[in-house]
Amino acid sequence: MDIGILGAGSWAIALSVLLHKRGHAVAMWEYCAAEAEKLAATRELPSKLPGIRVPDKVMVTNDIAAAVEKADLVVCAVPAQTMRSTMKLLAASVPKPRLDAITGFVIVAKGIEINTLKLMSDVLLDEVPGISAGRMVVLSGPSHAEEVSREIPTTVVAASENNALAVKVQKAFSCESFRIYTNTDMRGVELSGSVKNVIAIAAGMGDGLGFGDNTKGALLTRGIVEMMRLGKKLGAEASTFSGLAGIGDLITTCISRHSRNRKVGELIASGLTLEQTLSKMTMVAEGIETTKSVRMLAIKHAIEMPITQEVYKTLFEGKNARLAARDLMGRESKPEWW
Repeated sequence: MDIGILGAGSWAIALSVLLHKRGHAVAMWEYCAAEAEKLAATRELPSKLPGIRVPDKVMVTNDIAAAVEKADLVVCAVPAQTMRSTMKLLAASVPKPRLDAITGFVIVAKGIEINTLKLMSDVLLDEVPGISAGRMVVLSGPSHAEEVSREIPTTVVAASENNALAVKVQKAFSCESFRIYTNTDMRGVELSGSVKNVIAIAAGMGDGLGFGDNTKGALLTRGIVEMMRLGKKLGAEASTFSGLAGIGDLITTCISRHSRNRKVGELIASGLTLEQTLSKMTMVAEGIETTKSVRMLAIKHAIEMPITQEVYKTLFEGKNARLAARDLMGRESKPEWW
């Protein structure tokens, strides 16, 4: 099968390695011409995924049309906040008959667009001519690129309204170290992958403050409550948040040394400003912008999301992380409810 990957970050590279090993013809697009040329020559990206080599047969290009010239599946692996501009470029660069020939778009970005509060599937519906929900699959779950690229056992979910397409992606990507389940709740899977990054920032703040296992357990439990509240309001299925894309990804992102979002929280809690924290990051931490989006959705739909609110205040209003934790603990007493 011919597969085009839009994006050339750590996750895109990990998937290029996996898909090449599965026997697929893979082309990977990098938006920056100089970076594309460098990656094509060196076949490595040590700043983001050290020790992993892009196979020689994987084409690396700055030409988005060339990346999808023969593609049956297109993997959308650019950061969430650049998804719209990428899809605009795709639509402007690729003739509609070629776009129509693409069986499925596999969304692996995790985030909510800040200006529109739209999920990535909604962005594709806006920008890709002739696309429908039945031509999209969201691939999500606990899946750090650092581990997938090294064939450490990983399990994720492929969600689509078109079960046949979800099964196609399941078969195309699955291997001994990468197991995929299918799901029909695309919206729930997207929301899970987005909101868990906000909770992971909170978990990192707890780590930075020297809190313990009790704190982490509470954040995970009450964090999934916030994810479910928002999901229910936006039409997702509650059961999705108990699955791989929900609690599975939340646990991994909140505890892993690979988690960029957890690291952001840890640095903020150490006393760094957001600007100083960002200067120490080599990759995009989607949870930062997603915190803005989720908070706006909570306000818009009158949803109680106290962890999200405190993360927002700490990131963008300069609130001290320890004070944020104190205010969460000091909220009005109430029964446990979901």
